[in-house]
Amino acid sequence: MLVIVGDPGAGKSALLADLVESIESDRQEPAVRVLSATGVASEAPLPFAALHRLLRPVLDWDRLPVPQARALRVAFGQEDGAGVSVEPFLVGVATLSVLVEAAEQQPVLCLVDDAHWLDQASADALLFASRQLQEDHVAVVFAARTGDGGADNFAPESLPVLRLEGLDPDSARHLLAQRSGLAPAEDVVSRLMSESGGNPLALLELPTELAPDQLSGTAPLPARIALTARVERAFLDRIRRSSAGVQTLLLVAAADDTGQFGVVHEAAQALAADSAAWDEAERYGLLSVAGDRVTVRHPLVRSAVYQAATSLERRQAHAALAQALVDDPDRRTWHRAAASAGHDPAVADALHQVADRAERQGAYRAAADAFDRAAALTVAEHDRAARLYGAARNAWAAGDSVRAKALCSSAGTLAKDELLQADIDRLRGRIEVNVGSALDAHRIFTQAAERVSGRDPVRALEMAVAAAVAQGHGVDSGARLAEGVIDVVPSPRDTARTRCLKQLLVSTRHDIAGRRDDALKGLHGAIETALGSPDSRADLDLLGNLGNAALHLGDDDAHRQLYGLMLSTAREIGDGMAVLYALQRLSFGQYQGGHWARLRDSSEEAVALATSIGQRGLTAAPAAWLTLLSALQGRPDYAERLANLEELLTVHPLVGIFAQPVEDLTRWARGIRAALDGSPTEALHHFRHMQRPTLTLIAVQDTIDAAVQSGDRAQAGVWVGQLEGFAAGTGLAWANAAAAFGRAITAAHDEDADDGAVCGLFEDSLAQHAVADRPYDRARVQLAYGQFLRRTQRRVDARAHLRSALTTFEDLGADPFAERAAQELRATGETARKRDPSILPTLTPMERKIAELVRQGLSNKDVAAQCWVSPRTVAFHLRNVFTKIGISSRGELARLDLT
Repeated sequence: MLVIVGDPGAGKSALLADLVESIESDRQEPAVRVLSATGVASEAPLPFAALHRLLRPVLDWDRLPVPQARALRVAFGQEDGAGVSVEPFLVGVATLSVLVEAAEQQPVLCLVDDAHWLDQASADALLFASRQLQEDHVAVVFAARTGDGGADNFAPESLPVLRLEGLDPDSARHLLAQRSGLAPAEDVVSRLMSESGGNPLALLELPTELAPDQLSGTAPLPARIALTARVERAFLDRIRRSSAGVQTLLLVAAADDTGQFGVVHEAAQALAADSAAWDEAERYGLLSVAGDRVTVRHPLVRSAVYQAATSLERRQAHAALAQALVDDPDRRTWHRAAASAGHDPAVADALHQVADRAERQGAYRAAADAFDRAAALTVAEHDRAARLYGAARNAWAAGDSVRAKALCSSAGTLAKDELLQADIDRLRGRIEVNVGSALDAHRIFTQAAERVSGRDPVRALEMAVAAAVAQGHGVDSGARLAEGVIDVVPSPRDTARTRCLKQLLVSTRHDIAGRRDDALKGLHGAIETALGSPDSRADLDLLGNLGNAALHLGDDDAHRQLYGLMLSTAREIGDGMAVLYALQRLSFGQYQGGHWARLRDSSEEAVALATSIGQRGLTAAPAAWLTLLSALQGRPDYAERLANLEELLTVHPLVGIFAQPVEDLTRWARGIRAALDGSPTEALHHFRHMQRPTLTLIAVQDTIDAAVQSGDRAQAGVWVGQLEGFAAGTGLAWANAAAAFGRAITAAHDEDADDGAVCGLFEDSLAQHAVADRPYDRARVQLAYGQFLRRTQRRVDARAHLRSALTTFEDLGADPFAERAAQELRATGETARKRDPSILPTLTPMERKIAELVRQGLSNKDVAAQCWVSPRTVAFHLRNVFTKIGISSRGELARLDLT
């Protein structure tokens, strides 16, 4: 994969053309199939237009999985998509599938010129597919403009970049001589190099602007030369010397986004540009016609002509193009919109339909643009507010939170209908939760729930749940719902979702009131309701809310079950953002359950997925988990990971709900590393600053141990007391185990403590851990208990606990703790046996994931669909798995335990 970037005229298109020429001149087999597409600025509102042009020659619907084929049909307008919107990630996966299937016949080279002008949907799909290509016979080369001419929708982050700079003096001299037929003087070359920066296009155009004696140095050069940033002006000056008909023709061609001769000809003819204008434009090299294709000579010609035209001239050109596009309703509508100077209800309605189609296609940026423009053309305030909300909703889905927030504000000012206002407020609250102020979100949800409760109880219930969940996590703006505003009494008319939301709200209210036991009972009822309904099981928002509640209340099994279901469902429907969210939330349960290899795999996948969609900021949370794992496992990459994470947070500062967990995970990692390095006071400092209740509870044994080791038993006692209150309120085994551990290690460091009482506390903790499923925490208790028994001369009793701790630490890959357990075991007089190293740690995250899916009986094609890679890539990784493990068949793999 390669991205060629440079200023306008740097030679990007020339390199692509040279690449094609070299392929076509090479007659060796196998031949390379070249697919090409070019971004067009005026085509930006049309989702998937460029992608369709690129893939059309190799589309084979029968070779695509059904969901992917449907996604592409909807994206390309060949299927309506009514009822179920297409996830843009699924279009990206389908793009990958089309390319790798085509490459099974012959190698494929995709060339995308002017990538900075691709429509957002095409850019996202192509970049996603490019980042997923691995062992496939597919190459993709993009050419994109840098500087002021670049566009924001093309972000090739993580792809290799070739940056084109200006030519060196020798090359510039050769180019000038080749173009003019004269050998330029040295001082002329020096002057032109200085003012052009060696820009090849500028150097090519200069001989047509300068006299021969100026080039040879016998006449002075003009005082000012149109170079580099002023090359467009040079084109424009030449165009202005042409006839009015040519200027009209060029403006129509610049405003057109089809490149079809018939369309441009009809529109230009309507504006009185006759055949003489065509002949003149082609003779001067401003326009070329090949078959049914019209091409403006250079992007700089296009932009110079369009920008120099008056607003009236541009509207006239767009109106003429709209009349010519009778068979392309979406393009026709956009041209009608561009031709409108004020309110136009008919065009606004048509553009609303375009936006609806784009939203169903999963082209959220295009849908936001269409709704926004439709709102500007709308007279009625209610309709304008609804369209602004539609634009905000799609901007948020496209990841543009700043624009979504501004559009919500504009829509809210105009909205008078309570239901529309409630929808706007719900989106405002979500934006604030994620990238703004959680306190503002709590206030927005609470006030909106009260306002809409009389009109739509279900909307009110949804927002009341959101407000209550925020309050249960310690976010309280002070806003309160009046008594009885939200009806939580079950009704025969309730859907499963409504019944589940009522149970969840009741559970959350119990939690806020400190009745944790009742909160857990209510949550379990809500989960049972949700899992008992097919619609609720597929409701990703509902699963996420339930999973968060389970995590907050400490129910490990429920948390893993809910987020596991959310993850599998999101993978199936191709909802990439939901996959990313589920992977990050599942990390908590994987850590607690001792599935650290899976945690590493999930975090690595989340980093790769966030990177593949150009959202580097979203890699922070999984990167923080990987940093914590490196600290716990004593990996040599800990310092590098921590430094990279800090650099990431400097470039992409976190706000909203993601900020505090990442900070807490980072402090936890620092605390663990300090404790392992023999600095318990420093470790305690980091643990003291953890703030998120969920994470402080998960890390509580590490935290209490640091306090005791640093000599601050008073602080340890405070934390143990808080933990005992939590344990008493929930009855959770892990909480009781951690509380008993805290009492045990505090007492173990008290010279006056009774040894028997201390042993009893350790035994109580281990009895509770026998029920809880937290292997690392259990092993920490066993290590501490073994150390205490050895110090009190009960070496034989210590060995069993130390052996068990050693085994668990080795299974987790927690080498520093394993070494401590081994040292303690040797101190009892027993030599720790070195276990045979497992082959699993040598497998990469992708190899482990593919191996696990193959064990379940999935074919390479099915595994590829799950992992969002190609079948060839699956086969490559599977061969590596066989080699590393020393097996030769899928049957042997199925009999192995990879956990």
